[in-house]
Amino acid sequence: NPIPGTCVTVVMEGSRPLVAEVQALIDPTSPGTSRRITNGLTPARVAMALAVLERRVGIGLKSHDAYVSTVGGMRISEPAADLAVVVAATTALSGRNMTTPAVAIGEVGLAGDVRQVTGVPQRLAQAARLGFSHAIVPAGSASATSGMVVTEVSTLAEALAAVIQVPLDRPIVLS
Repeated sequence: NPIPGTCVTVVMEGSRPLVAEVQALIDPTSPGTSRRITNGLTPARVAMALAVLERRVGIGLKSHDAYVSTVGGMRISEPAADLAVVVAATTALSGRNMTTPAVAIGEVGLAGDVRQVTGVPQRLAQAARLGFSHAIVPAGSASATSGMVVTEVSTLAEALAAVIQVPLDRPIVLS
């Protein structure tokens, strides 16, 4: 079972899909400017994803430090891991588990949209081979993957509603 602050994604190394775990720890900031510390992920992509989460979804991170890392020293530079970063950060801040272990694949746009990435069928097939039964992917990119429940999302709000089951008709408020 996933714990708050973790999310699995599938990245491509060449033509090979690799499963990677993203972890986040969100902690109240000491007086001063909040910090964004990353390990294994592109710092600018993480900062951008967290800024979009705050601005477009309304999840306040200004008064929190964010530590975001990959497990096992894996280096991820592709945008497909953006959605996993956002899910990990949101569950870390809220203290809520994902309702179902799922892989999250997708690029986060500045407007709060979840954008398509290449190789989704290969990514989903690899996740299914490793036992995952659920996935969150950008709208229009799912393919028939035997044994998987694939949820297509267009926005970060939809993605977060799918993984922590927050209704879309009211703002996501985290305690």
